[in-house]
Amino acid sequence: MPETPDKWWRNAVIYEVYVRSFADGNGDGVGDLVGLRDRLPYLRDLGVDALWLTPIFRSPMVDGGYDVADYRDIDPLFGTLADFDAMLAGAHALDLRVIIDLVPNHTSSTHEWFQQALQALPGEPARARYHFHPPTADDLPPNDWESMFGGAAWTRVPDGEWYLHIFDPTQPDLNWDHPDVRAEFESVLRFWLDRGVDGFRVDVAHGMVKAPGYPHAGAADQIGLLGRRPLPFFDQDGVHDIHRAWRKILDSYPEERIAVAEAWASTPQRLARYTAPDELHQAFNFEFLQADWADPAAVKASIDSCIHAAEAVGAPTTWVLSNHDVHRHPTRLGSLARANAAALLMLALPGSAYVYQGDELGLFEVLDLPDEARQDPRWFRSGGTNPGRDGCRVPLPWEAGEPALGFSPSGAAWLPQPPSWKGIAADVQAGDPASTLELYRAALALRRTVTGPLRWHGSAPGVLDFSRDGLRCVANLSDAPVPLPEVPGSEVALASGTVAGTTLPPDTTVWIIARTARSS
Repeated sequence: MPETPDKWWRNAVIYEVYVRSFADGNGDGVGDLVGLRDRLPYLRDLGVDALWLTPIFRSPMVDGGYDVADYRDIDPLFGTLADFDAMLAGAHALDLRVIIDLVPNHTSSTHEWFQQALQALPGEPARARYHFHPPTADDLPPNDWESMFGGAAWTRVPDGEWYLHIFDPTQPDLNWDHPDVRAEFESVLRFWLDRGVDGFRVDVAHGMVKAPGYPHAGAADQIGLLGRRPLPFFDQDGVHDIHRAWRKILDSYPEERIAVAEAWASTPQRLARYTAPDELHQAFNFEFLQADWADPAAVKASIDSCIHAAEAVGAPTTWVLSNHDVHRHPTRLGSLARANAAALLMLALPGSAYVYQGDELGLFEVLDLPDEARQDPRWFRSGGTNPGRDGCRVPLPWEAGEPALGFSPSGAAWLPQPPSWKGIAADVQAGDPASTLELYRAALALRRTVTGPLRWHGSAPGVLDFSRDGLRCVANLSDAPVPLPEVPGSEVALASGTVAGTTLPPDTTVWIIARTARSS
């Protein structure tokens, strides 16, 4: 049966905390759980419903914690299990739910299982938990699969066998056909659910099962095909058996524990399978993130296709403009004005919205990080030709006049912050009605009053105009002013930019509501 519409996660705004860059509580220049706990009131006041924390497990941190060595402990970089419990209790006391990142496709190469595999001989049971393969007859890797970080997806060990790593060589892929792997992760789920977490963001939820026989992908630049065409190491039908088993575990706990899929699929229909009623609760909508905002018709088509695909399985659509893996959307879209217009449009859509830390401050991508500061494995795997994702992970600016812009009491920051961020620190924007921060606060408060499905209105080229119960959203994505629609008894309640009279400027979105609703 489809989920009932009152489930909290169906309309939630979930805030992604890149823990390493959010707030430093101990002065070592790295964000941690104590710093996060201290900043929880800010997130409550922003108006979000839940937090998603990027990985905090024990890890060598080759890939920002997405290389996990121990799934049941906190990395000392972020604190302790006691710090986690205190943060979780603090969040719950403020009515904030907490979702943690789970990484089931691969482990760290330092994980005890992989270390056992390296010490074993070819064919011994310890290697069966991963994808080890003998060389081909011509002494090459088993197939043409490429790493998402560049280069081949296979690395050779001294005895001649190859092991699979769809990401970095320090992130060997687990073999989900092995019963030990399935049992281990079911145990890990229960460990964190028993501690009180409200759910999981499932990293590479489309990746755990590989096509039988390891067939060639038959194409180069396979990362460029992600979400565009089938690949033999992603979105195999067998992943759905795993997610169905996990849903049973989640449903056995009270208070609606959820799982959110980071899943790439070749069509919206295949993506929607991850959110069938007996699988995961949500899946990230990367089609919307990747939409060409220079082509408003393409944005509208993206919205429609994603809503229709989710409706077919009774799931909510999710919307996101930025995250820790892509350039921040003010940079991608070319201006803060267009970014704020896009954000206000996104927050008016039905379903659940994800906000990446710093979106509410209008942070742009830091494109000029010094080479010696970069830490993303994409930078190293590409020999310095791919700058990687560090530019969207720079620590947040909290207070303009404080060391490290308030990120750390010591003035240290693991990535350097641009001097220009002093002018857009959170304390500078707070209380300024023209700021991006106050735009987000107002939008998130008003969003709670909006219900119902989306209904499009006819509009001029370059304009997206739709209604939901209690709200009309009009976004001018063209390069010329357009007339505002006449909505008797209503007024502009919120605008992403300056609106005077009855004209809507370019790169501006407005929310129009009934005057009676505004006064109440």
